[in-house]
Amino acid sequence: MQSLRDDMLTDAFAYRPLAPMRTDGPIVRRLPERIRYRAAYLPHAAVVVTAFFVVLLASTTGTVGMSPAPLTLAGLVAAAPVLMTLVRPMGAFWAALAATVVLSVLQDRIFTWPWSPGTFVAYLAVMVFVGLRTKPRVSGWMWVITVLFGTALQILFGADRAGSIAPMAFASAVGLLLVTVRNTRREARQEVTAVLEVTAFERDRRTLLEERTTIARELHDVVAHHMSVVAIQAEAAPYRVKNPPPELEAAFVTIRENAVAALTELRRVLGVVRSADYEAPDTPQPTLASLDGLLTNVREAGLSVEKTVTGAVRELPQGVELSAYRIIQEALSNSLRHAPGSAAEVEVSYVLGGLGIRVVNGPAVGDVPPSPGAGHGITGMRERVAMLEGEMTAGESPSGGYEVAVFIPVRSRPQPEEDPA
Repeated sequence: MQSLRDDMLTDAFAYRPLAPMRTDGPIVRRLPERIRYRAAYLPHAAVVVTAFFVVLLASTTGTVGMSPAPLTLAGLVAAAPVLMTLVRPMGAFWAALAATVVLSVLQDRIFTWPWSPGTFVAYLAVMVFVGLRTKPRVSGWMWVITVLFGTALQILFGADRAGSIAPMAFASAVGLLLVTVRNTRREARQEVTAVLEVTAFERDRRTLLEERTTIARELHDVVAHHMSVVAIQAEAAPYRVKNPPPELEAAFVTIRENAVAALTELRRVLGVVRSADYEAPDTPQPTLASLDGLLTNVREAGLSVEKTVTGAVRELPQGVELSAYRIIQEALSNSLRHAPGSAAEVEVSYVLGGLGIRVVNGPAVGDVPPSPGAGHGITGMRERVAMLEGEMTAGESPSGGYEVAVFIPVRSRPQPEEDPA
């Protein structure tokens, strides 16, 4: 009740200007820019036109025998609450009640009292305009107040003069009902839009976490292999040196213990991110050396693909090799889904500062419809590139297809110094 009291009484005359209409609707957005800008003020124009119509109607259907000047003044009094809805909507409703009281005293027509045709239209317009900008319960209370107001005038000024109370009750009920349905649908649409936005955000976030989990699983074998090599070499190193000093043996023991501890923690962390249905792969993780097998499988699936390798082929860190392979794999899978029957090109460039990858495909060919996909591919590729501090661009190519370009920096390994002896 406190909120209702604030809406109808406490904040009734608060300054609330009518906001411009949105211009992204299905019809308005197709208009030229200059007209579209002005179309945003269509609600304001509708209020002004209604007020002008009320002035004309009230000036021509006033009290019999009145001169033109008082008739015009009566029309302006009736139209003032309509204009007030532009800045103070709830205050306009109370002003409409006051204007009805003032103008009803001057009425001498039995069948239109207390609302003459002009004040009838003005009062009904005010209720509709206010209802469009307030809550449904406020609309309901405005209708109740209107019925009670008309009944009170009937009791105070005589039942023999009552003529427009029932039509006003019916017309305002229909108008406010339509307004309430419209507001309810708009609020429901806004809630659905908000839910969809939250759902899309959560879906993107879940996709991101899934991709990171997949990357962590795949890199486990790579890191575990290196740590195992460190542990084995640290254990075997003392036996390769004749009469090693105790300090050296202790250092190798510490290295092996740290490597074994790191392996244990790595397996523990992987157990946290591994799902219940995850099965570790039986074969080693793929590298760029396995790229020919991937291209063969893609060709068998219906995608014509060519590979180009530039620069001096060299061995790269296993994490880079694995990520590069997965990026090419995902890019070709996207080509199969979104551009069936097209031709694709894969370029692998070994440059001084790292590795460059470019996968580009043409537009779809044939009658096979493209598959929409889940939208996870680009996210996974970006995650892999970001993990390796690389750069990636993805978008439509000039030929109408799609292009993915990636650069992964690779630090050069320090070369051992030659013994001058």
